[in-house]
Amino acid sequence: MSSVTRSVCWPTLLRRTDPCARSGAVATIHLRLRLRWPILTTVLRLVLPKGSLEKATLELFEAADLAVSRNSSVDYKATIDDPRIAEVRILRPQEIPTYVAEGLFDLGITGRDWVEETASDVVSLGELKYSKATSLPIRVVVAVAGDSPAHTVDQLPQGLRVSTEYPELTRRYFAEKGIEADIRLSYGASEAKIPDIADCIVDITETGRALRAAGLRIIDTMLTSYTEVVVNKDSYADPVKRHAMQQLMTLLTGTLDARGKVLVKLNVARENLDQVLALVPALKSPTVSELAGDGGFAVETVVAKNQINVLIPALKDAGATGILELPISKIIA
Repeated sequence: MSSVTRSVCWPTLLRRTDPCARSGAVATIHLRLRLRWPILTTVLRLVLPKGSLEKATLELFEAADLAVSRNSSVDYKATIDDPRIAEVRILRPQEIPTYVAEGLFDLGITGRDWVEETASDVVSLGELKYSKATSLPIRVVVAVAGDSPAHTVDQLPQGLRVSTEYPELTRRYFAEKGIEADIRLSYGASEAKIPDIADCIVDITETGRALRAAGLRIIDTMLTSYTEVVVNKDSYADPVKRHAMQQLMTLLTGTLDARGKVLVKLNVARENLDQVLALVPALKSPTVSELAGDGGFAVETVVAKNQINVLIPALKDAGATGILELPISKIIA
């Protein structure tokens, strides 16, 4: 808390109430105003991912009331109208863990796959369960041709050729398996390199459909990777910065938790309450409030949007009235 002292002249008011003011003297009143809200300062340098995660990340930030503004879609510098955020850059997710570890940024959003690939020494503030197309994680997988005799990694031959965008992660993986591998960096389209250029690939997938369409078969999952908020160690040790980061995480995770959910509110007579409550799911339990007089009860609960087409008619059949379905922007546990 901080205090501010101000001097205010109210001659008109004082002429009515104070003899000195009526005689022409000017009275000064000192008001001590105590500020009762925290003063937020711009402390954080934030880096967001460009490329496949860019659109989903910007949509999440806008929904979390942290809209990212920039002059054009190809601009690498941006701003967020939030007092905690001093600087915003948009860079490739492959680079973000290294830059955060080096202290060029306080925090960034990237995938766990790139944290592992770069072996960056960062603090994880938590997962954000979204990816470029779905809420599913991506998987870093080992895949071979559909007609390959190998059905497990242990059946792969020594000296095999591996094409991948994750050379360091792949090198460590095969070394741990005791398999000598010729690791070749891929700049994309790894699935097209089997069998002429590579014997197997290490690639990412959300559903596996693209690999199956290319005639490949997954024989192992090396890593499951969600989008993640990573933080510089020194920045995390600073209590002011850490608190600001945690506040931003509250907004982001609350927004993700609200996705696919709606708030249902309804009224129900006393004799139908148990029947209605048996129908309504909730995060914990429904909120039930008794209405004035003998008006029954008001019930509200959070439900999955994909259940609402079945739930609302069932609630009406059970005796619920005044049923409202409302969108939810954030759910903060």
